[in-house]
Amino acid sequence: METLLQQLTDYMKGVLVSGIMDNLTSTFTNLNSRLGEVTNNLAQTPADFQPAVFNMIRNISETVIMPIAGIILTFIACYELIQLVIAHNNLANFETWIFFKWVFKTFVAVELITHTFDITMAVFDVAQHVVSQSGGIISGATTIDASELANVQTQLEAMELGQLFAIFIQTFVLQVMFNIMSAIIFVIVIGRMIEIYLYVSLAPIPFATFGNREQSMIGQNYLRSLFALGFQGFMIMICIAIYAVLIRNVAFSSDIIESLWYALGISILLGFTLFKTGSICKSVLHAH
Repeated sequence: METLLQQLTDYMKGVLVSGIMDNLTSTFTNLNSRLGEVTNNLAQTPADFQPAVFNMIRNISETVIMPIAGIILTFIACYELIQLVIAHNNLANFETWIFFKWVFKTFVAVELITHTFDITMAVFDVAQHVVSQSGGIISGATTIDASELANVQTQLEAMELGQLFAIFIQTFVLQVMFNIMSAIIFVIVIGRMIEIYLYVSLAPIPFATFGNREQSMIGQNYLRSLFALGFQGFMIMICIAIYAVLIRNVAFSSDIIESLWYALGISILLGFTLFKTGSICKSVLHAH
C-alpha cells in the first residue's frame, strides 16, 4: 500500500514539475515573441501600419475637412486684414508693406493646409526614426533567455507535493497575467495608432489657424500633440525594455515562490506605466 501511494505521489510530482516547467517556458517564450511584435508595430508609420485605413482617412480629410479649413482660413485672412488696417489708423498712416505682409502670411497659410499630410507625416517619420534606432538596441539588450529555467527542475523535484501544487497554481496565474499584459500592450499600440488616424483626419483645421497670431496657438498645440503621439511609441518601448530587464534578472533558481510574486508585481507595474505613456509625452511637450 505504501509503495502504491509512493508511486502515485511520484507520478503527481512528475506531472506538476512538468506543468510548472511548461508554464514558465511558454510564458517567457511568448514574452520574447511579443517584444518583437511590439517593436515592429511601433516602428511603423501611420501610412505603413494600415495603408487602406490611412488612404481612407486622407480622402475623407481632403474632401470633407479641407473645405471647412478653407472657410476658416478665409475668415482668418479677412480678420487679419481688418486688424492690419485698424492698427494703422484706418489707413491714415498708409504703408504699402502691410499688404505685402498680409499676402505673404496668407500664402504661407494656404501652403500649410495644402501640404497638411506632408507635414504630419514628416512628424511621424521623425518619431519612427527614433523608435527604429532605439528598437534595435532595446531588442538586442532585453531578449529574455529562459535557458536558466532548466536548473529550476532539480529544485522542484526535491519539493513536496503540496509545495509543487502551490507553485503550479502560481505559475498558471503568472501565465494568465502575462497574457493579460500582452493584450494590454496590443490595445495600447493599436489604440495609439487609431488615435493618430483620428488626429490626422482633422489636420487641415488646426493648420488653417496659423495665419493669425492669436489663433495659431490651436495649430501649435496640435503639432505638439502630434509629436507626443509619435514619441509615445518610444516611451512604450522604454517601458517594455525596463520590464524585460527586470524579468530577466529574476532569480528563479534561488527562491521560486518569491520570484513568481515579484514577476507578477512587475507585470502589474508595466500595465500601469503603459497607460501613463501618453500623458507623460503630452506633459513633456506641453500639449493639451
